[in-house]
Amino acid sequence: MAVKKKPDIAFCQVNPLSAELDTAESDPLWADGDISLSGQQPARSYRPTQPMEAGATKMSVIAPEKDTGFPEFVALMALLMSLVALTIDTMLPALVTIGTELGVSDPNHNQYIISVFFFGLALGQLLYGPLSDSIGRKPSVYIGVAIFMLGCVMSLTADSFSMMLFGRLLQGFGAASPRIISIALIRDRYEGRRMAQVMSYAMALFILVPVIAPALGQVIISLFHWRAIFVLFLLLSCSAALWLGIRQPETLPAAQRIPLTAARVLRAIAEVFAIRSTLGYALTGGFVAGLFLAFLSTSPQILQVQYGLGGQFPLFFAIIALSIGLASLLNGRLVMRLGMQLLSRWALWALLGGTLMYSVPAYLYAGQPPLWSLMSYLQVALFCVGILFGNLNALAMQPLGHLAGVGAAVVGSLGTLTSLPLGILIGHYYDGTVLPLLAGIGGCALAAIVVFTWTERTARSTY
Repeated sequence: MAVKKKPDIAFCQVNPLSAELDTAESDPLWADGDISLSGQQPARSYRPTQPMEAGATKMSVIAPEKDTGFPEFVALMALLMSLVALTIDTMLPALVTIGTELGVSDPNHNQYIISVFFFGLALGQLLYGPLSDSIGRKPSVYIGVAIFMLGCVMSLTADSFSMMLFGRLLQGFGAASPRIISIALIRDRYEGRRMAQVMSYAMALFILVPVIAPALGQVIISLFHWRAIFVLFLLLSCSAALWLGIRQPETLPAAQRIPLTAARVLRAIAEVFAIRSTLGYALTGGFVAGLFLAFLSTSPQILQVQYGLGGQFPLFFAIIALSIGLASLLNGRLVMRLGMQLLSRWALWALLGGTLMYSVPAYLYAGQPPLWSLMSYLQVALFCVGILFGNLNALAMQPLGHLAGVGAAVVGSLGTLTSLPLGILIGHYYDGTVLPLLAGIGGCALAAIVVFTWTERTARSTY
């Protein structure tokens, strides 16, 4: 395929069977007015002679000699996403110790160390999406990482629980940047089932963090002090920003950026909310994230205290978390054949059915079923969650190629703001048994099925 260099072209869709780049003057296939990924009209765009195949990539012609290959891109996106999981899961073994040292009277209040982080995450996502559409993806990540590091310093030096929570709020606000912009970066380069595949592979690497992070936190607490966990956060966030800066080219050229004004942002947000499929899949993802947040918040109390595992908590948590990684890997292979909607539907019904069936013996055991049975149930439940995470995000983002930054922000914030009160509510009712958690998981799964079914009936496309 002969390619003529066009310096004013930002992005183009390439059909490997028939596409050939040429000038607008000599090739009628070049046309003005096509919509770019950020909502602006590029100087010229390319329309292939045949329909773009499902899963074909959007290929950047900006500094291609520096562009990351597929494996490195997946690994980098996984690292950017994992900062959120790392900042949550490494803290889990330390919640009880932090609460004791900082004078927390109610053990359930230790969960705020997790939930406040999610609140900051929700607020940050609303900012960084539009900001990345205005100043570019990479500068927005740098700003977020700087705020994240400031929050780490505050928590590192905290001498009160309120100061700890404020530091965690800043960490969530800053971590929202790499978390949400990684999705925009993926959407800039890929779409459809291929995007879901990339997100599933990234999720599979990302899920290694929940597997090893609690153990890592336990080791740090044993060898040093819980405050040293925040030193680790500082080092890893700095490394991620350097990797992004050195290896990943900017995917949003200056010509395609949208000025950051309140009116433009509000119009873009209104456009996102007007797309029923995006709204429905984002809400479905919020209910799934709500039950996952409830599990994260209560798992130290259930496993460490209720079942008396103590220092063995990281091992048991890792066994449970592995099921999400396995689900993500399997989803990456199946999604190209079966599609996102079918896999999501199966996973939602399996999650609800499994929860209802397990609730019977859990009730008969007065909320203290055998540990092996609880572990088996949680592995099945989180396997379903692993199938759902990547697919629901990709489904919500599918119509938003022209609003990738704002779209990722709205989808992420809507999901987090939906999940946060659910997770806090379920955790608040923890009473020393697993029954409140099971009730919360079942209720969230049922709500997710209702919204997902409504969304499928209104969506016009099948993915």
